[in-house]
Amino acid sequence: MHLVKINTNHSEDAMNEAVKILRQGGIVACPTESSYGLCARYDGHTALERIFALKGQRREKPFPLIIGSIQDLLLVSQEPGPVALKLAQVFWPGPLTLLLPAKDGLSGFISKEGKVAVRVPGPSFALELVKRLGLPLTATSANPSGLAPATSARAVLDYFGGGVDLIIDGGSSPGGPPSTIVDVTGADIKVLREGAINSEQIKKFALTLKTPHPGPTPKGRGEKD
Repeated sequence: MHLVKINTNHSEDAMNEAVKILRQGGIVACPTESSYGLCARYDGHTALERIFALKGQRREKPFPLIIGSIQDLLLVSQEPGPVALKLAQVFWPGPLTLLLPAKDGLSGFISKEGKVAVRVPGPSFALELVKRLGLPLTATSANPSGLAPATSARAVLDYFGGGVDLIIDGGSSPGGPPSTIVDVTGADIKVLREGAINSEQIKKFALTLKTPHPGPTPKGRGEKD
């Protein structure tokens, strides 16, 4: 395991090292806009399997993905649809995860029942990393299942030790609620988890499209993915 601290003199070195590790099929822990995340390539089966083992996560709960731009949706979703694209235009980059029809052939670690969860994250090292790599990444919160997400490199190290290949130390992250998850695979816009973007904002958006408003009251804010 290698730890690299971000500062004004070495931020580019940290980015280059992270890209190198990911291209080699490794795992990088780095700051997102809220907490630290575990990043691996969406097509890296071995790294995805390692993250599942590190987190002790149930296999039926696949990892959400991050991408660098709306255009990258086509790498993981076969048909995003006009509603999904408009939501993305309004709320991305930011804490809105869209559940979309998955592209054929995606790993079961990142898709379930023909669906995949994806977002463009807010300003962060993770956003710059996924842009630089040019491929979708996991950014599941850096914590064993059931524990609080890590908000510092020290916390990542305490949780996982040498289980990750690289930790990017960007200081303390702000924490806060997880991303809001919205299912746009059907006719309705359904809020599955309310997070940083509240359901009222989604309802207002739905009304502008003259579509049915979100369904039942979503689950409360809880553990991050």
